Amino acid sequence: MYDFGLRQALSGYRIAYRPQETNHCPGCGNSHWMIGRLTAECAFCGTALPLIGGGASGNGAMHPRTVSALAA
Repeated sequence: MYDFGLRQALSGYRIAYRPQETNHCPGCGNSHWMIGRLTAECAFCGTALPLIGGGASGNGAMHPRTVSALAA
């Protein structure tokens, strides 16, 4: 029922902000972006694009849970 990998492979190019590439806005063609946690917004026209791999980076995203010494 859930064949997301196959469906993505057959769906073609998806418009998204890719951090390792030069990204041009599909709305106005400029390439100045304001990067957030999950989206990038064009600084000229406000078009928002999802980030490729968004949500898995940044300060505090991957901290292991530890038990404090007082809780033991």
